[in-house]
Amino acid sequence: MKRFILFFLLVVGLQTAFATGYNNYKLSELRVEYLAASKDEDAAKEFYSKMEKYSGKEPVVIGYKAASEAVMAKYVWNPYFKMKHLNAAMELFDEAVAMNKVNPEIRFLRFVVEYHIPSYLNMSEHMKEDKAIVIESLVAHPKSGLNAPLARTMRDVLLEKERCTPEEKELLKSLKL
Repeated sequence: MKRFILFFLLVVGLQTAFATGYNNYKLSELRVEYLAASKDEDAAKEFYSKMEKYSGKEPVVIGYKAASEAVMAKYVWNPYFKMKHLNAAMELFDEAVAMNKVNPEIRFLRFVVEYHIPSYLNMSEHMKEDKAIVIESLVAHPKSGLNAPLARTMRDVLLEKERCTPEEKELLKSLKL
């Protein structure tokens, strides 16, 4: 009888995992898919379609779901739909941050999205706070929990363009990631 119960719980657990698409939302894959989506419309549509189906409660995955909404705003031409995607992205980012306020990956995603939103839309209110959390995590690396490739990517993106002050740039350049 104990074996039957154990087997039953295992089967139910596996069915639940597959039903929620657990295997389709690996962070290492989402990172690659998001990068591709930011550069290619077909990849963006595919990424959006995948993320739209996510109904779980993992904060970082919700962050990528928000990023998929923001990327779609880049590729639609209708201003109404651009705003619809951006508003959905901001709501999802708020949800993800509320679930994990100090996660540097969520904060990085939101920072990058807000950086690209035109300032006249007044939707970039979290950039300073998000950047500070990301930089703190990079300084604390590897104790921050970021893996080295992700930490290097975050640092390199922050060093591009005018995303950081000269002092922040010097600090980021001095990090051994």
